Amino acid sequence: MTYNRCGNWGLKLPAVSLGLWHNFGGVDILENGRAMLRRAFDLGITHFDLANNYGPPPGSAEENFGKLFRLDFQPYRDELIISTKAGYLMWPGPYGEWGSRKYLLASLDQSLRRMGLDYVDIFYSHRPDPDTPLEETMMALDQAVRSGKALYAGLSNYPADMMREATSILWDLGTPCLIHQPKYSMFERWVEAELLDVLEEEGIGCITFSPLAQGLLTDRYLNGIPEGSRAAKSWGFLKPDQVEPALEKVKKLNALAQERGQSLAQMALAWILRDKRITSVLIGASSVSQIDANVDCLRNLVFADDELVLIEAILN
Repeated sequence: MTYNRCGNWGLKLPAVSLGLWHNFGGVDILENGRAMLRRAFDLGITHFDLANNYGPPPGSAEENFGKLFRLDFQPYRDELIISTKAGYLMWPGPYGEWGSRKYLLASLDQSLRRMGLDYVDIFYSHRPDPDTPLEETMMALDQAVRSGKALYAGLSNYPADMMREATSILWDLGTPCLIHQPKYSMFERWVEAELLDVLEEEGIGCITFSPLAQGLLTDRYLNGIPEGSRAAKSWGFLKPDQVEPALEKVKKLNALAQERGQSLAQMALAWILRDKRITSVLIGASSVSQIDANVDCLRNLVFADDELVLIEAILN
């Protein structure tokens, strides 16, 4: 495993981190999640990423992680980076989502109880709140760190202009932003316009989620939608009508990946990691073999100029 520094800060993350967004909830098989976490850690993946509402049902991924942490990982707590977030709908009523101080700090306490932890390493505001002053949300992150319930503050899904403003507020409070977590893949490239430049200027790390576009950037859908895939699950975020329009590009990218001696997924991860502003790619997985295959992307992170030109031609 390669470990990269978060921007200008001292913390390093593995180049490949494991997200528990899918396949670790109450609807999933706990022993499969256990096998994946154990294998990931053995491969040097020291960062496990959660959020309060991961499941389904919401909260169940943290509950399951807490069970597995007590069974397998408690002796290794100081070798782990565990993150969680608050921002999306978690419980009904006026205090169960968005960015108020009330919600963020209550949610963090709930997350710590579910996971059986004294602290998380990174606590994120999961999305900006249009109706709460940015200062209030940042003050909540500052309090989370000062209370010892989180070691670092992070932001997720913030656009570039708001990211710059939030960063300034956190600096003034004395709890600088460590890292940003945006959605970024070959099929979702909004971060390239401004956000990555802002992160570089401010010395902030970047960990990308959905780097495989919910599985579209794999060989899984080349011949249709297989049973058990994300597009086949009613609670998933990848819908069948998203698969068909992308297939032509997927097949061309897959052919190039094969020429490089990689799977399409490995090439898609390597394509993101080639940018030195990226600290880590956050993978999801449904099996141990997927984790093995994704980590193998690190064997070839170099792209020839003509390969990059061809990728741009396919994507545009």
